[in-house]
Amino acid sequence: MIKTHYVYILECGDGTYYTGYTIHLIDRYIKHCSGKARCKYTRGRNPLDLVYFEIHPNKSSALKREYQIKKLSRKDKLKLIKQK
Repeated sequence: MIKTHYVYILECGDGTYYTGYTIHLIDRYIKHCSGKARCKYTRGRNPLDLVYFEIHPNKSSALKREYQIKKLSRKDKLKLIKQK
């Protein structure tokens, strides 16, 4: 079974962005929205919108990309989001 690896960006209700990694994008989004994602950052920052995602062939490349995106400035994240 081939797994799909996702890197995603959520826009939080306070206007901030959260970047994460998962193999189950929709399930992960639902968990973030319900506060059950074990993620302190998104808890209490509802509503959450999935504004961007990328598909990667393996976990290693996805985690490297997640790290790159997390280091981007807000301005650069907005450019990335608008590209898609």
